[in-house]
Amino acid sequence: MSEFKVDEHGVTADGYHVLPKRAMASMYIGSIIALSIMTFIVFMTYRYTLSYYEVTGTQVILMVAVYVLIATYLIFGPFVYYARYRYRINEDRIDIRRGIFIISHTVIPVERIHQLEVARGPINNLFKLADVTITTAGGIAKIQFLDLLVAEKTADSLNEYITEILRKRE
Repeated sequence: MSEFKVDEHGVTADGYHVLPKRAMASMYIGSIIALSIMTFIVFMTYRYTLSYYEVTGTQVILMVAVYVLIATYLIFGPFVYYARYRYRINEDRIDIRRGIFIISHTVIPVERIHQLEVARGPINNLFKLADVTITTAGGIAKIQFLDLLVAEKTADSLNEYITEILRKRE
């Protein structure tokens, strides 16, 4: 599929940037943490339910089926999300494409940006990754799992470009 072919600079044929490989590791650690918490909750719920209530085989099968569906999503989700995540920054707009089941395409006009923020959570910090949060009058968008230096450079260049646009209007 030509949609997923990437050159040596991490750019697709249609000019979209892809995430660094470290991003998938960060996503998987987040999924492992979520899966661990979910496993603990399911185990405790099952144990509590057996102690105080009569549980039918159908209820156990339903609980196991839901657990397996969510666990499958948490295991395979990061791979699919990583493979489909794309972003492109032009002079006039920012395009972000992402999703697992539903692919969203967010377009942000650069001149509508009000605020930029570079944020790192503890997991992303381990992998030297950051998110750029873009605030406009219409809402908030994020470019996630960027290399820390790329995130800082992106925020700085967008800020400079917006400042230039505002100076021209005066």
